[in-house]
Amino acid sequence: MTANDWASIELRHLLALRAVARTGSFSRAAEELGYTQSAISQQIAMLERFVGLPLFERRGGRRQVILSEAGKLLLRHAGAVIDRFQSAKADLAAFAEGAKGTLRIGAYESVSARILPAILGVFAAKWPKVDIDLRDSSDDELLPLLEGGELDLAFVMDTEALSDGFKTTELLQDPYVVLLPAGSPLAEQDTVPLEDLAESRFVAQSTMTCQLYLETSLRRVGFEPDIALRSSDNATVQGLVAAGLGVAIVPLLTVDENDPKVAVRQFDPPIPPRTIVIANHPDRYLSPAAEAFLDTARQVGAELGGWR
Repeated sequence: MTANDWASIELRHLLALRAVARTGSFSRAAEELGYTQSAISQQIAMLERFVGLPLFERRGGRRQVILSEAGKLLLRHAGAVIDRFQSAKADLAAFAEGAKGTLRIGAYESVSARILPAILGVFAAKWPKVDIDLRDSSDDELLPLLEGGELDLAFVMDTEALSDGFKTTELLQDPYVVLLPAGSPLAEQDTVPLEDLAESRFVAQSTMTCQLYLETSLRRVGFEPDIALRSSDNATVQGLVAAGLGVAIVPLLTVDENDPKVAVRQFDPPIPPRTIVIANHPDRYLSPAAEAFLDTARQVGAELGGWR
């Protein structure tokens, strides 16, 4: 392999590599990329000549082709290169569109239900020509989408994962509260010390980012919750508590405070809250619409934080 060989590698070769690896088939990769099968075969053959190593194991017949060890190694680097090109494409599109076009926003359940509608109500009145493409996903899936250029902005928790270089705008602090069945003796108290829950069984959210953060925080102070049930749905967690199947420690934003079957109580002393932020990639251009969305989100976040 010489420097000139590597200089001959083009983006189309890397796209072909990733498509064949993902589909396990030269023909399906060709359909996905809009090429003929022979063109994909030629691109892979050229890439193998450039790097001097076989990138796929061809087992003959109709069996699936799989990456060789060399192919796996190259694909790890190729993915990063492709993602950067996609980010560059998105940046230039945002620059050209200005106040028009599409703003791609990622959010998880409690943000989509409680924060995002308030932000969009204000934003849409000022930027009526900007379409919002909303991606609902779990917190830990949003950052890879942001990194790959598939999102412009993402609502996430401020955790150690953001140390990877994302820029963040803080919106609000969302306190943890305890959900109790309405008839629980603890519901008669104005606040609940954490130690009063030592003998309780817990209903917990599934292992998403905020739940992992919460359970880590509890263990740091020597509290190990006895978790009987888990659910990924906020309403289900509240419904299980209402049915008397346990208590739950949840962020306030996830709670329907008008539910008469549960009691919502604060902790004394309080558990450290989760911090909700909007993340964006520091190397990507933010359109005027995206900057305006951030400003609107800061304003709405400050107002929402006032009723805590």
